[in-house]
Amino acid sequence: MPEEVSFLNFSLSKILHKDQSILDQARIRLLYYGLCLAFVAYGSLMLMMYAQASPIFVYVAVAINVTIIFLFKYLTWKPDWRRISHVVLTLITVINLSNVYVIIQNVNLGTVQLMIIVVLLSFYMLGQSFGMFYSLVNLIPIVAFMVLEYHSGYMINFKPEHTDGSVGIITVLTNFILIIFIHSHFYAAFLKNIRELKQTAAAQTKLNVELETAILKAEKSSTAKSEFLSTMSHEIRTPLNAVIGMTNLMMMGNPRHDQQENLDILKFSANNLLAIVNDVLDFNKIESGKIVFENIRFNLAELMHSICGGQVIKATEKGLDFELNVDEGLKHRTIIGDPTRITQVIYNLISNAIKFTEQGSIWVNVTCIEDRHNRITISFSVKDTGIGIKKENLQGIFEAFAQESVTTTRQYGGTGLGLAIVKRLLELQGVNMYVESKPDVGSEFSFNIEFPVPTDEIATKRTMIAEPKVHVLDSDMHPVNNFSDTRVLIAEDNPVNVMLMKKLLSKWDLVPTIAENGARAVELVQYGNFDIILMDLQMPVLNGFEASIEIRKLPDSKKSTIPIIALTASALFDIREKVFDSGMNDYVSKPFKPDELKTKMQGLLALV
Repeated sequence: MPEEVSFLNFSLSKILHKDQSILDQARIRLLYYGLCLAFVAYGSLMLMMYAQASPIFVYVAVAINVTIIFLFKYLTWKPDWRRISHVVLTLITVINLSNVYVIIQNVNLGTVQLMIIVVLLSFYMLGQSFGMFYSLVNLIPIVAFMVLEYHSGYMINFKPEHTDGSVGIITVLTNFILIIFIHSHFYAAFLKNIRELKQTAAAQTKLNVELETAILKAEKSSTAKSEFLSTMSHEIRTPLNAVIGMTNLMMMGNPRHDQQENLDILKFSANNLLAIVNDVLDFNKIESGKIVFENIRFNLAELMHSICGGQVIKATEKGLDFELNVDEGLKHRTIIGDPTRITQVIYNLISNAIKFTEQGSIWVNVTCIEDRHNRITISFSVKDTGIGIKKENLQGIFEAFAQESVTTTRQYGGTGLGLAIVKRLLELQGVNMYVESKPDVGSEFSFNIEFPVPTDEIATKRTMIAEPKVHVLDSDMHPVNNFSDTRVLIAEDNPVNVMLMKKLLSKWDLVPTIAENGARAVELVQYGNFDIILMDLQMPVLNGFEASIEIRKLPDSKKSTIPIIALTASALFDIREKVFDSGMNDYVSKPFKPDELKTKMQGLLALV
């Protein structure tokens, strides 16, 4: 915004500012210098006409100069060029028509010059509409005078003024100077404007090119990051799959007590490493906006007991008291939501509470705060007696890869992603996290979520499941654990994973056939008979996706519809869609739990 200008200002620079366009600045300059030039010219004419004793011309010149002084002063105080332009054009029109009809009673060169000045000023200063208006206001009366004089002569009872040739010369010269000044001034302004527009366009083009380059780099970077994460996930999870898988196998073999302790440590360390990898991958998935929330039925009380079951053991090992309180009214209620994400949020909060609490207690409270016919609002809180957080550090703990301090990171470890994941998962659902904490006293994290409630509840108590699973039952309604007659094909190129799968399936009395790549798997399906296929996704010759597509194209309908379970260590966001798009029936992420794989195999075999 321009600064206020003093009434006593006469400087041009003070009435020009950068917010004005080039043309507006040119208009103000034109009025400033034009009024100065007109004042000098009409002052000279006034003196000459006074010396020649032409009183009417003198009065006119005085009136014009007084008006010029007033307009100039107003311009240097309030640079309202539009209003001043209207006054100037009106003044010139009055002078011109007065000369033609009264003072001179003739159309001469000076009259034509004033008309040209009106045309130039009105179009340049005020635009096309006012340009046409002022041009016609001057042209029509003058043409009418010329027609009237031509047909009958023009005469009024007033003696026209006459001056000598020197006044006419100065008048014509002054008008020509004004015409040339107006045109050259705006011509220069238009050229400058065009030049700056070209420079702006060139700069904009350059910026657009840079923006496109930056977008392309960002897209490449995003793709590279996704590919890197997928590769990292595969390369880390594959050996982890072997470590955890072999640990599970050894624990299933009734180890000695000392062996059991070693296996427990091994499994805990492997699961801890897996949790760190999963934190990084989950955070990247959330930041990329690839999270999709499910809406399925589940029992919240049973979910909370499942989440806290393993955490109670961790708390007990540290000598902490652990207490879970769930409203009685929620124990037999079914709600609709995403149990996987709720598990992730609560699990992270409880893990943090246990990690940062050396002595005392952990409380997990689930309370119904509003219950309507088809909606229910539930409050979750996790409270501890841990180290607490300083007030000035409360916001920072939710930042990615951040903990309260470097000392905290060194002492307690971790990636610093747990709370960042929690906060973002809640924000994506429109939920706020509340934190109350005092150093050396403890912390409480709480949030409220509104859930839909099914109005057609069939069961009041039901085991929570993330996805529908079908269990094969025998005649006594017990799960079938033996499916030794099942013919299993495993497509896997990693020899360690092959050995692991063989050992695992042998526990279920299964002897699998092994295909070392996707092409071999397709060939074995063509010429053999199998009930189910366990398909690794990253293999030579043909990968798991390509192999599945080829199998689905087989002419034998029995072979083309064989159930296929993908075994993947990939972290790509769209892996689920790719699995189903290629014709596979389900997938299990490595490292997988043996019971999870077994349940999915039984479910698919039961549908055959």
